[in-house]
Amino acid sequence: MAIFGRDTCEKVFAEVLGAEDSLVRGQFISGTHALTVALFAFLRPGDTMLSITGKPYDTLDEVIGIKENPSSLKSFGVKFESIDLIDNDFDYDAIEKRLKQDKVKLIEIQRSKGYSTRKSIKLGDLEKVIKHIRKFDNDVIIMIDNCYCEFVNKIEPIEIGADVIVGSLIKNLGGGIAPNGAYIAGRKDLVDLAAERLTAPGEGKEVGPSLGITKSILQGLFMAPSVVASSVKTAVFASRMLEKLGYDVEPRYDDERADIVQNINFNDENKLIKYCQGIQMGSPIDSNSIPEPWDMPGYTDKVIMAAGAFTQGSSIELSCDGPIRPPYTAFMQGGLTYEYGKLGVLKAIQNMY
Repeated sequence: MAIFGRDTCEKVFAEVLGAEDSLVRGQFISGTHALTVALFAFLRPGDTMLSITGKPYDTLDEVIGIKENPSSLKSFGVKFESIDLIDNDFDYDAIEKRLKQDKVKLIEIQRSKGYSTRKSIKLGDLEKVIKHIRKFDNDVIIMIDNCYCEFVNKIEPIEIGADVIVGSLIKNLGGGIAPNGAYIAGRKDLVDLAAERLTAPGEGKEVGPSLGITKSILQGLFMAPSVVASSVKTAVFASRMLEKLGYDVEPRYDDERADIVQNINFNDENKLIKYCQGIQMGSPIDSNSIPEPWDMPGYTDKVIMAAGAFTQGSSIELSCDGPIRPPYTAFMQGGLTYEYGKLGVLKAIQNMY
């Protein structure tokens, strides 16, 4: 029965995401873990990985080998290259030039901004760059880091030509109910490779305990559209409020959105800290706790993280964090309901002043 539930769950995710197959497992400890499994599954010694959205998120630095680690892709002979965005758009000329040189095995596109001040990648721009890539290479694997982006739009990247997408279940698709886990979805051959990297060659998707969380994963997926809508509404409210108070925000309240993340540039370390602490005060769990900047695994700078969440680390629940470095930007996301999201934002503003 557990196997039936697990397999059915993965069929549901594949259908919802427009994919041939999916790997949805509680054994994934985070989105970073799922991305790591995918990269090690798809890349071999001598292969080249190319990021066309600049340097990926901080926690992938040691995975790729940007920061030295004896277990990195670099240590296994996988090469990494990146092409930066130009004015928040893809550098089409640089992409064309690189694809006309020696073979690139995998192109990675991180849709959400991570701890950068660039804009997140909208689906229209993503579709345009995928078509551009296919003019020069039909075989390169196009892998999308889709964290924070699911259900913000009506379709997902697989439906506009991406080969594989990866995301976390303690973000959008978990709906605030899934206690942990992540997914890899896309072409069946790529999902099979990922499964054999997560478990063992020859076993792949056929093994792996569900540990009784299949119901929570499916219930979270069922609730996800409503929860994501509340998160987006909370972000729009925060954007307008902070803009009216004179702060630089991205996106603005009336911009098209690609994800649930709201940037607020405070240009002031103390205001960043106070805002995050205020979000904690407005949270349903641990509202009496006071977050402080601290060294965290996978990050170069100290980071402050506010997350009074029912599930530890769940960023579809109201949370706010940021690295302690100029321009002292808060990255706010989540809100299971708009009502408590609005309360949290007001509490954070009150705490600043």
